[in-house]
Amino acid sequence: MIARSTIDQVFDTARVEEVIGDFVQLKKAGSNFKGLSPFSEERTPSFMVSPVKQIWKDFSTGKGGTAVSFLMEHEHFTYPEAIRYLAKKYNIEIEETVQSDAQKEAAGERESMYLVSEFANSYYQNTLHKTDSGKAIGLSYFKERGFTEETIKKFQLGFSTDAWTGLTDAAIKKGYQLKYLEQTGLTIVKEEKQFDRFKGRVMFPIHSMSGRILGFGGRILAKNEKASKYLNSPESDIYHKSKVLYGIYYAKQSIAKQDNCYLVEGYTDVIQFHQAGVKNVVSSSGTALTAEQIRLINRLTKNITVLFDGDAAGIRAALRGVDLILEQGMNVRVCTFPEGEDPDSFAKKHRLEELEDYLNENAKDFIAYKASLLMEETANDPIAKADLIRDMVNSISKISDQIKQELYVRECARIMDISEAVLFSTLAQMLKKSKAEAYKNAQKETKAFEVVKTTSAAKKVDIQYELEQKIIEILLLYGNRTEDFEDLILKENDSGDLVLEPVTQKAKVFEKIYLDLQEDEMKFSNEDFKTIYYLLTDHLSQADTFSIENFIHTMPPKLAPTVTSILMNDERYRLHNWQKNNIFPKPKDLSVSQLVSETILSLRCFLIDQKVSEFKGVTENVLEDHSEILEDVLNYSNLKMLLSRKLNRVL
Repeated sequence: MIARSTIDQVFDTARVEEVIGDFVQLKKAGSNFKGLSPFSEERTPSFMVSPVKQIWKDFSTGKGGTAVSFLMEHEHFTYPEAIRYLAKKYNIEIEETVQSDAQKEAAGERESMYLVSEFANSYYQNTLHKTDSGKAIGLSYFKERGFTEETIKKFQLGFSTDAWTGLTDAAIKKGYQLKYLEQTGLTIVKEEKQFDRFKGRVMFPIHSMSGRILGFGGRILAKNEKASKYLNSPESDIYHKSKVLYGIYYAKQSIAKQDNCYLVEGYTDVIQFHQAGVKNVVSSSGTALTAEQIRLINRLTKNITVLFDGDAAGIRAALRGVDLILEQGMNVRVCTFPEGEDPDSFAKKHRLEELEDYLNENAKDFIAYKASLLMEETANDPIAKADLIRDMVNSISKISDQIKQELYVRECARIMDISEAVLFSTLAQMLKKSKAEAYKNAQKETKAFEVVKTTSAAKKVDIQYELEQKIIEILLLYGNRTEDFEDLILKENDSGDLVLEPVTQKAKVFEKIYLDLQEDEMKFSNEDFKTIYYLLTDHLSQADTFSIENFIHTMPPKLAPTVTSILMNDERYRLHNWQKNNIFPKPKDLSVSQLVSETILSLRCFLIDQKVSEFKGVTENVLEDHSEILEDVLNYSNLKMLLSRKLNRVL
């Protein structure tokens, strides 16, 4: 197990904005950062990160927490895995404690598959660099492709020998179960026999965005017409090829920094570009581009430049991917290479400056690219040209932004020498047809229409929940502050009448709340709030200084989302930059004492109303004597009148 001292050091060192910034493109929003949710398919950012409080909140799904909880949610790490990931990121040495057999057995199925994949990755690398066949065949191949020793090690390239059970035997000897070798696809099991899937291939490990090994791609070197040139790991619990991009682990920071992602076809394209110095590049690993892969890029940038071979097949592939990218609300440019060249070969032949110049000069907007490409084919054929125009308008119809749609229509009209009115009319027809088809499909997925009377009323506000939540918020934000609290005390004046006189007392916010709640024996109805309240009170009473970050790190993980929701809701609606418009709203932290008093008094009034309602229910039985209960009702009513005077409002 990881020592507590290491965990504390990780929490003290890790910056939530840096950790999440590796996975999501964050933009400054006042004192916070905002970005698109990595957990939903939103187009308007509702994902917030607070560097001050070191927490995050996803308002589209309700998830929230610390840097560790983000890794647990996003990368499906266990708690120890998230700590290890952060320790590695921040170069923190991990101190271990002895792990029991029971704890070792507690590792889940997914973790076992990850461990087997990590072993295979090390095995393939070791085979490449330390065996005669690896050096003679695998290493020679990579060097012929122009890869340096540094690049080969960085991308963890490897080699699988031509032996039938080389990896399988080595893994079983090390104690890994055949079950997980089969589940990850590393070993193929048929009845009594088993053999390596990737025998006789150079190996390309496929990493997740956080660097975990998900699967492998293997290229065969021997001439074998029956075997596929490239072979990928099969689908598994940890590897879904439609949701993975090769090279994303190495490219993510550069993509966010450059605000652009180059999309290529193969493994070697990515590696060669990276070696040349262009690092914001990923590959769809030879599979058809999917919406999930595009959304992966969308977390880091809104801009994609598609790079494909200069041959006809590469051009057709480029056009197929464009519409899908547009549907995801991305900005797309297309760049092809000269006839006979691909990204790999072109990058190998040119210096970084030449490569960057070529990309900048030849990357075209998809409308200009599509027009220039296909106009040549339809120059003397009006029917073909009409089909081309419809095809271009169809691409424009995929764009959700109406302003962009209009600009592209105008550009298309200029290039194609056709009136804008005709194009807008065609676009309207396509959009109408698309909506009709979407509606029709939706109807197929639902039951036949049934006339059902709606009985549900508007959701009722849970006043007690809101007030209890407000108390927790006040404790989190201001619990350790010392304030002057003004209270109204009943005193007898010279005439013998009872009057309210103001009395000011200095106290810490958490002490004031604690004493007020104790005074009336008020208890929290929400179990989570109750637990958080006692944890907070205990923490505040023992610490000279209160840190929200430290408090969140020590609390049970299941309660972290509740706390971050409270804190980030406060951040979400905070106003920024009003001063430049000569508007100066009064900060709420300047009247904390008033906020505390009003919240506690409001909760007391609410509980009084509840108590009176209970009494009314009891007194419905007219046959019983309710004189004592009626006296209690009168006392509570008088108390409420007193509270209303303290609140200075009618209740």
